[in-house]
Amino acid sequence: MNNDYITVGALTRYIKYKFDNDANLQNIAIKGEISNFKRHSRGHFYFTIKDEESRISAIMFASQTKSVQFEPIDGTKVLVRGRISVFPSTGNYQIYVDEMIEDGVGNLYALYEKLKADLKKEGLFNPEHKKEIPKIPKRIGIITAPTGAAIRDIISTINRRYPLCEVILFPSLVQGKEAKDDIVRNIKLADTYDLDTLIVGRGGGSIEDLWAFNEEIVARAIYECNTPVISAVGHEIDFTIADFVADKRAETPTGAAEIAVPSKADLLKLISQLEIRSSKNMNNILDTNKKILDRIKSSYILSNPMSIYEIKEQKLDNLIDKTNTIINLYMNNKNNKYSNLINKLSVLNPLNTLKRGYSISKIDNKVISDIKDVKVNDTLNIKVSNGEIISTVKEIKNE
Repeated sequence: MNNDYITVGALTRYIKYKFDNDANLQNIAIKGEISNFKRHSRGHFYFTIKDEESRISAIMFASQTKSVQFEPIDGTKVLVRGRISVFPSTGNYQIYVDEMIEDGVGNLYALYEKLKADLKKEGLFNPEHKKEIPKIPKRIGIITAPTGAAIRDIISTINRRYPLCEVILFPSLVQGKEAKDDIVRNIKLADTYDLDTLIVGRGGGSIEDLWAFNEEIVARAIYECNTPVISAVGHEIDFTIADFVADKRAETPTGAAEIAVPSKADLLKLISQLEIRSSKNMNNILDTNKKILDRIKSSYILSNPMSIYEIKEQKLDNLIDKTNTIINLYMNNKNNKYSNLINKLSVLNPLNTLKRGYSISKIDNKVISDIKDVKVNDTLNIKVSNGEIISTVKEIKNE
């Protein structure tokens, strides 16, 4: 009975044989979206191809990956051709891809997401780079097609809401291969016109129609523009790279015009409110100043102006008295010191010594301080308090 059973390996080999010998599975073309993409270090691609209903594992060997002309990433729509077989180790069937190309719209979405992620990482979407949209503009620029609903809606909305604003149209291609270069050229041109605000956009359409506004050079031109930019591309549900990098996104071209200019009704209402506030503030200022003036008028100083003079006079008298007192004290101190010095000099004055009976003897104007300085017959000048005595030195003999 055990002979009726086969091994898993045998079953897998049989299924693989069936796959490998089915002509319909040996050259098959399928389309779907890439997910779980992995690039092996040896150059092989491992990924899954999926759609809304199912998925299939896929492998593309390095010898075939060299022919791929794009960068595969998750979400890329692709067309692949290859053969279906079974991987024996797991028993899973998978497609061995020989060639792979991008699939139109799916590729555009993948490119859109990749560029969006790259520019976001670089910081082009950061809020700190966003410029304020002026509330009361004098001049607005518009970059869009010269004909069509978008330009009509923008101009009619501006004229209805704020006709004082000058509008300058920069006609531009907004669709096709040349559109991105034309948009960039007009952004750079408009930035030289001293505009308050620049509206860049177009009406709705498919992703292919709007693709010029997903181009990197357009995004960088908007980012580098010194004039505040409002992006108005497509309808409310449409989002482009230009919307993320612009200073302000409008859901529609009409919405862009409403953001760019104020409403006459809103301005009149604001003016009325400002008038009321100004009048109220003016009255408050007048009332406050009147109260201050009344307090000044009723002050003691103004009612008794002489009191200012009297107080100053009294203060001056006090200062003079204090000054005189200080001067007197100073002079008395100096006089006392002077008297003490005079007394000391008087004590040392030789004339006063003479008055007390002392005298000074000189020979040839030299004071005699030692008896050895005197010889017999020397003439002495003896100074006393009221004159001089002339005498001659005699020798005294002892008997």
